[in-house]
Amino acid sequence: MIEIAIDGTAASGKGTLGRHLSAKYGFPHLDTGLMFRAVAFDLLSQKNIKIKNLESLSCEIAKDLDLIKIKSQELRSEETGSMASKIAKFFKLREILKTKQIKFANINKHKYGGCILDGRDVGTVILPNADFKFFITASIEVRAKRRLLEKNISCLQDIDVECMLQSLIKDISLRDKSDKSRLLSPLLPAKDAHIIDTSLIDANDLMSIVTKIIEGKNIKI
Repeated sequence: MIEIAIDGTAASGKGTLGRHLSAKYGFPHLDTGLMFRAVAFDLLSQKNIKIKNLESLSCEIAKDLDLIKIKSQELRSEETGSMASKIAKFFKLREILKTKQIKFANINKHKYGGCILDGRDVGTVILPNADFKFFITASIEVRAKRRLLEKNISCLQDIDVECMLQSLIKDISLRDKSDKSRLLSPLLPAKDAHIIDTSLIDANDLMSIVTKIIEGKNIKI
């Protein structure tokens, strides 16, 4: 049974890598970051949220979280991502979602022979004994441009595109700082992780590098 843990910064390519590996090897893939985004989205949809109730509300939402729901594209907004980063600091919430993530891994390892999880603490906390650990990163500028390409900007003037790009750079920088500085499960590579910078390579190049690492070991997949 194979466990593949993928961690990394926002827009570095870890989610795309997870989906590609899932398609190649037939192992179910879970984007753990979308679990926090799903909770954040539900929070933002509620009216008159009080900061003092944020943790308890987050936990109540997380307990009933349906993993199918986290595939929704509506969870990809910058506002949702910002709220997800904020609530990710809550210990009780992380424990609830951690339990769900480990359950997902255990069920699918036995059912399909393997699992692939990506996020920010998979290799360090969720699957510390994973067979393969990868930490994916890229420069902030490159990641901001990738986020920009995901948006419909064909009708915008050049000056508007540049303003949007600078805003994304600021948002991603703040997200990085929040992820790396939190006391609970901060964003950092596992000691035995393969660290890959995707600033100068595309998704196909990344996939090629990772599959060579995986298949270079004498492990049957």
